[in-house]
Amino acid sequence: MKKAVVIGSGFAGMSAACFMAKAGWDVVVLEKNDMPGGRARLLQEAGFKFDMGPSWYWMPDVFEHFFNAFGKKVADYYELQRLDPSYRIYWPDGPMDIPADYNELKKLFESIEPGGGKALDKFMEEAAYKYDTGIHQLVYKPGQSWLEFADWNLVKGVFKLDVFTSMQKHVGKFFKHPRLQQLLEFPVLFLGALAKDTPALYSLMNYADVKLGTWYPKGGMYQVVQAMYDLAKELGVQFHFDHTVTSIQVEAGVATAVEAHTTSGKIDYKADVVIGGADYHFIETKLLAAPYRTYTEAYWDKRVMAPSCLIYYVGLNKKLKQVLHHSLFFDSSLEVHGKEIYQDPAWPVEPLFYVSVTSVTDDSVAPEGCENLFFLIPVAAGLTGDTEALREAYFEKILRRFEAHTGEQVSDAVIYKRSYSVSNFISDYNSFKGNAYGLANTLLQTAILKPGLKSKKVKNLFYTGQLTVPGPGVPPALISGEVVSKEVLKYF
Repeated sequence: MKKAVVIGSGFAGMSAACFMAKAGWDVVVLEKNDMPGGRARLLQEAGFKFDMGPSWYWMPDVFEHFFNAFGKKVADYYELQRLDPSYRIYWPDGPMDIPADYNELKKLFESIEPGGGKALDKFMEEAAYKYDTGIHQLVYKPGQSWLEFADWNLVKGVFKLDVFTSMQKHVGKFFKHPRLQQLLEFPVLFLGALAKDTPALYSLMNYADVKLGTWYPKGGMYQVVQAMYDLAKELGVQFHFDHTVTSIQVEAGVATAVEAHTTSGKIDYKADVVIGGADYHFIETKLLAAPYRTYTEAYWDKRVMAPSCLIYYVGLNKKLKQVLHHSLFFDSSLEVHGKEIYQDPAWPVEPLFYVSVTSVTDDSVAPEGCENLFFLIPVAAGLTGDTEALREAYFEKILRRFEAHTGEQVSDAVIYKRSYSVSNFISDYNSFKGNAYGLANTLLQTAILKPGLKSKKVKNLFYTGQLTVPGPGVPPALISGEVVSKEVLKYF
């Protein structure tokens, strides 16, 4: 039986492992941390359960597609609940709830801008086409050659896909009110670029948001990790935790083994194929000898990175009355904060931030009478000066704004707090420049213009995850694992 060694047990690594095992391979996953999940690990302290990374569950069809590939369904593993309102936005002059019901959302748009409801219909019609084409025809392609996109229907539809228009221009064509523009531009911030630099193709994210909805897996996002881990084990995948991979052994351009260090010493895992689900830059620059690297340091330094984050996991000893599951604090300038992330990287002066209060929806994530809060500030990748003092100053700043907008006194109720930022992403995940989301989805970093999923120097070394196709986010990570496994199987 052929052997595959997968480095890293994030969503992409586990997805690839499952597909390889289904194809009859003997699969081993090596993970440096003590549990599966990568950036989606679980933090359990003082009776609280925090999802350490992803907290939004969008594109439920992609998750369903993944489990269906193995004759399973999402409901076999976890229960989903649609959130309504989907989320709340705090503007400088107060909050606005985004209803899950489409007709209610149209009324909201109409109340902000006359004709906004009809404009939303037209906008969503285009977004639906992009979602259908983008998710079903584009992102499942391996990005190895432009010929993959030489499908006549795709070529005919290329202008409908708005690949060459920016998201900002596209939204501005339909809506003039700055609030509606910001509301429709915000999902692309997850993709790692400002709306003016992101192809309008990504209005497919608005379709995911508005039409497919915002969901919550009961028990938290880690339920998805647990489901994939359980499925992988059912398929015969072997996991080895607390295994720090130190090198990929290559002979005559072929990877023969992966070396890992453990508490009991050094172990070599023989491999017919190696799939790198850990940080691409780390694998290239630290695990491979120089002659076997596809990309130079100069190449990596020119990549446009999606943001890193400054995160706080906070436990309160009381319940809050005025909060929703997801809230976005757009009470300061998106333009200024955007420049601090993408144009002139710096720690932000007055950052926008996001808060998730999962205990509003789920009693199991906090002790009785307590609340579980997750604060996230997007910051530029590659920043230095990530000190405890700096983190504390930001926490006080956003807590004051949170209290002012919600009318809730929080600072005296904190019984647990842990912060997480650039230096943690580097130490825990070997993350390039401490990024949290991967490469920005700019036009020049789309499809074949991303780092390739197959090494050009090592015949049987492949890559999966957020620094290769299709890009950042949990659904793309699931897709990335499927895409890479298909390429491996083609090669063998």
